[in-house]
Amino acid sequence: MLSVKSLNVFYGESHVVRDVSFDVEQGETVAIMGRNGMGKSTLLKAIIGLLRGRSGSVWLTGRDLSASETFARVAAGMGYVPQGRMIFPYLTVEENILAGMETVADKTIPQYIYDVFPVLKEMRGRKGGNLSGGQQQQLAIARALVSNPKVLILDEPTEGIQPSIIKDIAKALNKLKAERGFALLVSEQVLSFTLEIADRFLIIEKGQFVYRDTRDRVDAAKIHGYLTV
Repeated sequence: MLSVKSLNVFYGESHVVRDVSFDVEQGETVAIMGRNGMGKSTLLKAIIGLLRGRSGSVWLTGRDLSASETFARVAAGMGYVPQGRMIFPYLTVEENILAGMETVADKTIPQYIYDVFPVLKEMRGRKGGNLSGGQQQQLAIARALVSNPKVLILDEPTEGIQPSIIKDIAKALNKLKAERGFALLVSEQVLSFTLEIADRFLIIEKGQFVYRDTRDRVDAAKIHGYLTV
């Protein structure tokens, strides 16, 4: 579904992502984990097109999107929820969701969004800036989902959210993925969250993957060690 090949990303002369390669299969969830400053967000921004890689390529369903703008990558099937959620605070919940439907012919918000996130239906007339952090995260995920992505990319989705809501979001993502059939790529530091959703784990340090594991063989203690060093 998604294939990243030998990707290198720089900030000025600082080499932040170093020759990274990995794939995400259809219906799979891949968690990229690591401490702050190790390149997680930079990697995701390069995949969605907010940053340009200096070399390497990004492919979606066999199509090379390396030279494509962000809006073209979304139209091709990528959905993106940035770190910090970045919802529109002065638009209503409903208006925020509709903002994600630029590439969709039918501008009716699909019922499954409100089925999975009932709080958004209750608050659809409320301004996005008046929601709690957890509610804003649900809104940001909903806004990305209504473009019908083939791959949903989440950057630090649990940041600033209370544990009970984190569990709810994990359940919602598992339900949505099973029903909608998209692949999921998530950067995260909270191991308990990724253990709920991930099929594979990639640990990044200083812009390179240093450890890979699958759900059935996962060594939680080892991963935790990388996150706390």
